[in-house]
Amino acid sequence: MGTIALAGTLDTKGPEYAYVKQILEQLGNHVLTINTGVYQPYFQPDIGADQVLATIGSTVSAVQQADRGQATTLLADGFAKLLPELYRQKRFDGVLCFGGSGGTSVLTPGMRELPIGVPKLMVSTVASGDTSVYVGTSDIIMMPSIVDVSGLNKLSKVIFDNAAAAISGLVNTKFDQEVDTKPLIGASMFGVTTPAVDHARELLQDKGYETLVFHATGTGGRTLEHLVKNDYFVGVLDLTTTEMADELVGGVLSAGPQRLEAAVAAGLPEVVCPGALDMVNFGPFETVPKQFSNRKLFKHNPTVTLMRTTVSENQELGRRMAAKLNQAIAPVTVMIPTKGFSKIDALGQPFYGPDEDLAFTNSLKQTLTNKLIEVRELPNNIDDPAFSSACVTELLRLIAVRTKA
Repeated sequence: MGTIALAGTLDTKGPEYAYVKQILEQLGNHVLTINTGVYQPYFQPDIGADQVLATIGSTVSAVQQADRGQATTLLADGFAKLLPELYRQKRFDGVLCFGGSGGTSVLTPGMRELPIGVPKLMVSTVASGDTSVYVGTSDIIMMPSIVDVSGLNKLSKVIFDNAAAAISGLVNTKFDQEVDTKPLIGASMFGVTTPAVDHARELLQDKGYETLVFHATGTGGRTLEHLVKNDYFVGVLDLTTTEMADELVGGVLSAGPQRLEAAVAAGLPEVVCPGALDMVNFGPFETVPKQFSNRKLFKHNPTVTLMRTTVSENQELGRRMAAKLNQAIAPVTVMIPTKGFSKIDALGQPFYGPDEDLAFTNSLKQTLTNKLIEVRELPNNIDDPAFSSACVTELLRLIAVRTKA
């Protein structure tokens, strides 16, 4: 049977952790207990808070004397450094944690540092709300605790029993799977660029590559960047960079200011396109900020409203993309479809805007200074098969150049 890391504050929630430890052992698991509490623990853990904090050069006494915010940060930083190191040492196969908002904030940063696929379950009082701040770009499973996780009662025992059974099942259930050795390509997609990415994926598959596609919803872009940093890909087809428009204008699908930086920093073969930069994303029509009431808006569906980017916004997007690409340490190609950046930025469609698109292109070329960056303009809409074919051909060329180097 597998080993499960059981981590949390064994001083204030010791009885609960002792109960869960017993259940896990009854299910046949080995348990590695890690204490992130800084007072006398309920039972002796395998790894104490002093070891957690030593990873960042801090001590239990320092945390005891700090205010709550600083103490939480120190414990989270220490746990985030220790947990992946323990996994690299093969000390556990999966991790189970539980807590309130404070405990969740301390424990999930470490869980996020574990590789994708390692079972990680967080039982939390905040699991029924917006969990993006806790899950980030990882595959943490958030399980609502229903009641406060402080104390054992008829209902909390049911939740803890289910959590123990769930992590035990995740750790100990193995499937016979063929090992897929195909090299991976990371690609970005949106509804209005789906035909392009689907076609590119088929072409790459024919050439022996597997494509992992990330929906450009903010989380998707951050996940793509995260996996690039962790060496998952041999190349990136960043066909849909629309999250940069949301970051600039204040839309709801920003991937943050680091978008488009990971592959550049890693020197990965990369093709970049201005996919869906013709739009900024908001929620239902009535939620669009009032300052945009006179802008060109399009109801994509009942929960998504799109806003056409302007000439000045596209000029700034061109400058921002160029500034990021200027940091490249290996060749990158920017492919620009001159007949529209999305399905609805085509002749006769609601966001067709050649002036806005040209503003992006001119600004990009004027700001680029890195001779490793090549810009190609093709007389297609982004969803034309000819354009996606050209993007794939160029990406494969860049991969071949790197392979020979």
